[in-house]
Amino acid sequence: MKIIMGNQQIGIIGLGVMGENLALNISRNGYSVAGFDLDAAKVKSFADRTAGANAVAASSLPAFIASLGVPRVILIMVPAGKAVDAVIDELRPHLHSGDMIIDGGNTYFADTERRLKSLDGTGILYVGTGVSGGEEGALRGPAVMPGGDGAAWPRFKPIFQAISAKAEDGAPCCEWMGRGGAGHFVKMIHNGIEYGDMQMICEAYWLMENLLGMTPAEISTVFHEWKKGELSSYLIDITADILAKTDPETGKPMVHVILDTAEQKGTGKWTSQVAFDLGVPAQTIADAVFARMLSALKKERVVASVALHGPAVKFSGDRAGMIENIRRALMCSKICSYAQGFQLLRAANDEYTWDLPFGTIASIWRAGCIIRAQFLGKIKAAYATDAALPNLLLDPYFAGVIGSYQGAWRAVVVAAVENGIPVPAFMSALSYFDSYRSDRLSANLLQAQRDYFGAHTYQRVDKPGKFHTQWIASH
Repeated sequence: MKIIMGNQQIGIIGLGVMGENLALNISRNGYSVAGFDLDAAKVKSFADRTAGANAVAASSLPAFIASLGVPRVILIMVPAGKAVDAVIDELRPHLHSGDMIIDGGNTYFADTERRLKSLDGTGILYVGTGVSGGEEGALRGPAVMPGGDGAAWPRFKPIFQAISAKAEDGAPCCEWMGRGGAGHFVKMIHNGIEYGDMQMICEAYWLMENLLGMTPAEISTVFHEWKKGELSSYLIDITADILAKTDPETGKPMVHVILDTAEQKGTGKWTSQVAFDLGVPAQTIADAVFARMLSALKKERVVASVALHGPAVKFSGDRAGMIENIRRALMCSKICSYAQGFQLLRAANDEYTWDLPFGTIASIWRAGCIIRAQFLGKIKAAYATDAALPNLLLDPYFAGVIGSYQGAWRAVVVAAVENGIPVPAFMSALSYFDSYRSDRLSANLLQAQRDYFGAHTYQRVDKPGKFHTQWIASH
């Protein structure tokens, strides 16, 4: 291992798979790197994997600090929460004005805001950056969403853009998101959209298997076809591969031997909670989170499957036609899920004055990250045409797609309801679309109810102001 004490351009604390792979990516792109972890086995693994590269495997924090060039650039890759605070507390006595700390974990954006304030006046530059792409992305090129102290960006921009994924046009999938917790907020919304995307794809699979009686191998073939068109994406690609896989132990389709209880790490829940806080209707993302929660009630569902009964599943129509309807329903639902995500970004931008670059966000999600898709180029184009676009549904391209496809979308939801097949994301997205396109909703009655029992007042359609009605004549 080549060791150049005091000259390493960036250091990484936390040498788990993500941290180690990022270090290898950095080294491969011509930058010198130092690594440290409290786990000696991870330090050894890092030393072994970076043998021959311009890398330092530090056995202690002081040695790690000493290996870095000044001003220092330190990337933290430890689990979000208390571990990040602990690392910052350990680092602070060793750092000086101009040194930089970058948190690359799945941190809640408000924690990034808090840490920025705690370092205010120290001269230490703090950045919270979202990193998407998983283990392979970290090694080959992730999508990176940094935000925080803007003075830090010019210094680490060359490294991060070098290691990031590159879109088809060669643009690096790494750009500055804005001040404060902007970077981690954008990553959180990415993950919320990811929840919606995954749930919708699962519903498409579930309809083909349970309504149309298709085998996983047959459904895999459909997904392989879909990935050639407008639904082309990483998640469609891997779904095609998953459904083609056979379990070597039983010979059954691999998907059939996996227990149907989904786990989650919290970012989808955070997205839903923030939607409530900001008053943004992101019900499709929330329903994707609820679907995972309901899946976890496995024992109860087994009991309920015996005690509760729905309609018998019957399908006698054109199977190829229904597959195409499902594809169109997936596309329409996907548009609504992304529309909700970008509404959340706009609401947060207004609330926190971050100056988020909406078109750039779509651009950097085109490669490297989990939701990378051909579709994102259309979102980038929508914001290039109208940077103040209030909702993706109002963009001519997306409005046109839904205008053409909504008949198929409705037919799929009707078929699911009539046959008792749960498709919460498809249904939620359709309800969102129908609500958003309505110039009048039933909330007039709701406001009357609130005024009746709580004197909460209401607004009138014919004159300004707040009003209260005495709903029951006094005796």
